[in-house]
Amino acid sequence: MGAILNLVERNLHEVRVDADRMLFHIPSSSLFAADEVTGGIIDALRQQSCSSEDLVQRLAGRFAGQDINETLRELIALEVVSDGSPLTPEIGISKVERTALNTVVLNVNTGCNLSCTYCYKEDLDKPSAGKKMGAETAEASVEMLLRESPDEERYSVVFFGGEPLSNRPLIEHMVDYCERRFSDAGKQVEFIMTTNATLLTEEIIDYLNKHRFGLSISIDGPKTVHDRNRITVGGQGTYDVVRRKVDLLLSRYRSRPVGARVTLTRGITDVETIWNHLFNELGFAEVGFAPVTSGDMANYNLTSEELVEVFANMKALGRRYLEAALEHRNIGFSNLHQLITDIHEGHKKALPCGAGLKMLAVDHKGELNLCHRFTGSSMPTFGNVHSGVKQVELNDFLSQRLDRSGTGCDTCRIRNLCSGGCYHESYARYGDPTHPTYHYCELMRDWVDFGIEVYSRIMAVNPAFISSYISPRKAH
Repeated sequence: MGAILNLVERNLHEVRVDADRMLFHIPSSSLFAADEVTGGIIDALRQQSCSSEDLVQRLAGRFAGQDINETLRELIALEVVSDGSPLTPEIGISKVERTALNTVVLNVNTGCNLSCTYCYKEDLDKPSAGKKMGAETAEASVEMLLRESPDEERYSVVFFGGEPLSNRPLIEHMVDYCERRFSDAGKQVEFIMTTNATLLTEEIIDYLNKHRFGLSISIDGPKTVHDRNRITVGGQGTYDVVRRKVDLLLSRYRSRPVGARVTLTRGITDVETIWNHLFNELGFAEVGFAPVTSGDMANYNLTSEELVEVFANMKALGRRYLEAALEHRNIGFSNLHQLITDIHEGHKKALPCGAGLKMLAVDHKGELNLCHRFTGSSMPTFGNVHSGVKQVELNDFLSQRLDRSGTGCDTCRIRNLCSGGCYHESYARYGDPTHPTYHYCELMRDWVDFGIEVYSRIMAVNPAFISSYISPRKAH
């Protein structure tokens, strides 16, 4: 009598797409269509565990024994079926020993010329009171990056604020410094910036274009939506000025696609109308949505009913994305685009994002924060640009989040795509950045199932969309 075979449910998730059974292999984040033999084995083992000999007998009327055994070997290798051998630990590492930083976020000014009502920045100041980062701190940040991770080929320097363009002299100084420094080291560097667009001029746009900045513009949608929260220090709406600047930017900016970053707060759930305005009317290349659920000011957080509405509306926009993809068009819905990229490339995340692992954020004092959202918060920092990274503390923190035992993430089917959610959301909601963000698990699981369905349909009808629009993203 052979070993008893069991189905390993924690490694397998099934999504029906019309008549097809799509199997999402959870440990590797990969997707494949189940043929009839695979489906038959899964169904049989769901009903009752048995030996391989018994299984062949049970399925003998439908499939040849050789086909059953061959498929069984594949399913055992994937650890979807267990023959009693110990399963491979899903996360190959149980402890972070060393980070591989390749990105530094420079918080160049705590000052901002806007006073957006929902801003999460705890160190935000009025323009006159802004604490600007000095050149010495910024240069030391880059030196720290090269010292901590000398073997990376490509590095990113991100300019953040407040409003980063309110410290333009430092940005220009650092672009010169980095281009020279990384070139001498035989490395590549790219510059990234998120801006509210209000300070853009033709001259600044041409400068950013020349140095190939990756740009994201914070804009919340049409005038009525944008002017609710994105206001000046004096309380005036900013849509008209931002619209003028965006028109100027998109008419002149050629080096890279420009994305819009939308913050969704209480009362704002109409994803399709916002996308349509920003993509079709203003001409952004991509539009990404960030729902606020755990901000410090509770009255800006989406209610749980609104969050359900947001995800339903994202799926409605996702159906438009699918329709366009089948016609070989990309409509720039970056939330779904990223999910499909993750599924296509089999992204498998042990941790939710690169914070602490590949990226650290530097405040004006040179302190090292987990990410830009933590600058000015009461969370302890992880060293200083002059003295270096507190590697032991940082590795301990990341290892704590890596350990999924005793959490809902341990057996969750999207555990390797979500990995417990945003550290800052956990910190804001639970006071603990290592705590999983449980408040929208079901919605996220449903969203991933939707992504699997969209991806399957694209691959079945127009796989060229993937090679044209998904694969090139890796080149950036």
